[in-house]
Amino acid sequence: VQLQASGGGLVQAGGSLRLSCAASGRTFRSYALAWFRQAPGKEREFVATISWSGGNTYYADSVKGRFTISRDNAKNTVYLQMNSLKPEDTAVYCCAASYGSSLPTGLYEYAYWGQGTLVTVSS
Repeated sequence: VQLQASGGGLVQAGGSLRLSCAASGRTFRSYALAWFRQAPGKEREFVATISWSGGNTYYADSVKGRFTISRDNAKNTVYLQMNSLKPEDTAVYCCAASYGSSLPTGLYEYAYWGQGTLVTVSS
């Protein structure tokens, strides 16, 4: 599976952005998909994950209620809708894929990674 993220940019605090991650491969629907982020000087952290069917999701506490992960298996794309953005959301956001039906949250549970897209939230 090859992944390519897009949609990052500069936004004011309180604003919204939607990230997209396009995947290649006919077995896209066999993978749980997730978003991670890495802020300057910090370790990469889990943001959200969605099951292969899209029926189950899980979020980091820091984004719960503000971010929504979704997927369109017909388009081989996963999305991250980010609302009520805060300066502390500033980071490079990466999408990742993990084969199977679980909802993994650990960095090392994901074998496939896309390149990151930068999100900058100004105060």
